[in-house]
Amino acid sequence: MIKNKSYTLEEARRKLERYCSYQERCHKEVDRKLTEMNVIALVREEIILHLMQHDFLNEERFAKSFARGKFSIKKWGKVRIVRELKQRNITEYNIKAALTEISQNDYFSTFDALSEKKCETIKESNIFKKRKKLADYLLYRGWESDLVYAKIRELIS
Repeated sequence: MIKNKSYTLEEARRKLERYCSYQERCHKEVDRKLTEMNVIALVREEIILHLMQHDFLNEERFAKSFARGKFSIKKWGKVRIVRELKQRNITEYNIKAALTEISQNDYFSTFDALSEKKCETIKESNIFKKRKKLADYLLYRGWESDLVYAKIRELIS
C-alpha cells in the first residue's frame, strides 16, 4: 500500500518552483499538481501567490510560449491553439496576446506548405475522398475552415 506523502509548506513551495522552472506552466497545471500532492486549498492559494510574485508562474508568458511552440513545432492553426488555451482556463486577453506571437506571413506559408505536403501523401483516386481526407487533417490541426476549403479547391480539382 502506497502512503500519501505529506509536504511542509516550504517543501511544497520548492517542489513547485522546480516544476515551474522546468517549463512554462499555467495556473490549472500548478493547481492540479498541488492537488495531486494532497496540499490543502489554503496552502495551495499561498503557493500559487508565491509563484506569481516571484515570476515562476505567469499566464501571459505561458500562453505566448504555448502558441509559439504548438504553431512552430506541431503546425497547429489558431483555432486549435485557442481551443487548447481555453481548456487551460487562459483569459481572452492572454489568448489574444498569444496569437500576436504568430506572424501572418509565417502562418500562411506554414499552412500552404503543410497542405501541399499532406495532399501529396494522400493516395486516393476518388477526388471527393481525397478532399475529405485533406479537410479532416487540416481541420483537426485547427486551421480555419475558410482557408482549408479554399486550399482544397486550389489543390484538388
